[in-house]
Parts: sequence; structure tokens; C-alpha cells
Amino acid sequence: MIEIRDLQKSYRRGEESVLACDVSELTIAAGECVALVGRSGCGKSTLLSMIAGMLRPDRGLLRVDGVELSGLSEAARDRFRAHRIGMVFQTFNLLQPFDALENVMLGAVFGKGGGSALRARATALLERVGLADRMHHRPNQLSVGQVQRVALCRALINEPPLILADEPLGNQDKSTGREVLAQLLELARASRCTVVMVTHDPESAAAMDRSVELAELRRAS
Repeated sequence: MIEIRDLQKSYRRGEESVLACDVSELTIAAGECVALVGRSGCGKSTLLSMIAGMLRPDRGLLRVDGVELSGLSEAARDRFRAHRIGMVFQTFNLLQPFDALENVMLGAVFGKGGGSALRARATALLERVGLADRMHHRPNQLSVGQVQRVALCRALINEPPLILADEPLGNQDKSTGREVLAQLLELARASRCTVVMVTHDPESAAAMDRSVELAELRRAS
């Protein structure tokens, strides 16, 4: 599913070049659920953004679902992400004018499917996470945990083979966070999705199939 070799990304800070991410080798199998862990600033979110095609690496191999992303144009990477990747963020980015069902369906606007089939798929996802009676509530009428469940459903609406999550439980209490993570993993495993999650929380990392310490992946200088 994900193959990385000698991957680097740097940023300019004035006259200085700052190395943001440096990965010698990483392979993640299809259907695997992996936590990316490490101190703040070690490059976890940068790596996730490159896997998502939002950032282009400076050098190295980055192959996702059989596609070499480094050589794609920005437009091609956007299309790839829309069809093959579901994104879950710490900030949920739901749209207040729309209810839960509509927010989930909006995730498919640039993806695939539409009409009654899309509505049925969105309804089924919300039912799976216990929101059958909240489908027509707007985000400001839902609890934090319920909003996160809507965001999970939106990430899964295109039936992507890969889910990327960047600190998705950071705004929640531990009990709610554990419940939402369990639902994410249940949904992903039922659909045989690969999940890559950035987290600082040891309990969340322990729930995954394995954890990867990013500092241990740096290339030898």
C-alpha cells in the first residue's frame, strides 16, 4: 500500500534550509493500521501530508496504492487524493449550514458516486457509528464526539483504500476518544482500509497494529 525510500522534505527559513522530514525506508501493507509517533517537530504531519499528496517531497520514492506520487502534477495528486484517500483532521472542518448527512455526502462531491446510492451509503455509515437519530442535526447541535463520528463517515464515503488521520482525537476527552478510535478501526477493518494515524497518545498508538517512531527512520548521515 505505502512504500517509502530515502524520502526528504525541507523548508526555507530565511537563508536557512530546514529539514522537516527524513525517512530512510518505510513500508505499510494494505489493510494495516499504523501509528506514526514521535516528538513535536519530528516530521509526522509533514510525512502524512506527503502521503496525502498535499506536499511534494524534495527527493526519494513515495509510492501509494501502486502510484508514484513524486512524479505527479498537483492536479493529478488532488485527483488521486479525492478518489483514494480519506482524511480525518483534529479540526473537523464540517460545514455549519449543512446537517450531518449532508456533510458526509459533501465528501463525495469531488470523489465518486452520487444520487440515491450516495445518500444510502452516507446513511449506512452514520447508522454504523450510532448517529441514526442525529442525521439531520447541524454540527453545532452535536457533541464533540458526534461531530468526530460525522467526520469519520465523511472520510469513508468514497470507500477509499487509505485513511490518513492527523491527531484526530486531540480535542476529545479520553473516554470519547477511545470510543471514536475504536469505531474508526472497526469501520476501516470492515472495509479493509489501510489507516495511518499521527498521534502523541500512547493508548491510541497501542490500539493500532503497530507504531512507527519517526526518529528511528531517519537516514544515517
